[in-house]
Amino acid sequence: MTTLTATLSHTAALSRLGYALSDATRTGVLLALRSGPAYPSDLADALGVSRQVMSNQLACLRGCGLVQAVPDGRRSSYRLADPHLAPALDELLQVVLTVDPECCTGDGCTCS
Repeated sequence: MTTLTATLSHTAALSRLGYALSDATRTGVLLALRSGPAYPSDLADALGVSRQVMSNQLACLRGCGLVQAVPDGRRSSYRLADPHLAPALDELLQVVLTVDPECCTGDGCTCS
């Protein structure tokens, strides 16, 4: 039997992913990039946010190490930073949660 232990780096990586997923726009970006690279303007249009908001969210995702900018002439496209992210996100989409409506709303959990 193999015992898996979480190292500090595992914990930090999952914390960064959790932080990224805590925002609907960042989550939308990560889900959109599963199918391949995209330009910020296209992502902004697809997610219905301003280009400034998209720029801020992409900077956050870059800082978390989840996306990479790929220079393309005078523009840059963005892609997932690690090939394992797309299948991991696909797996997360298969998770079924039972939510307590008195505790968790669309705006987050208020339980203590």
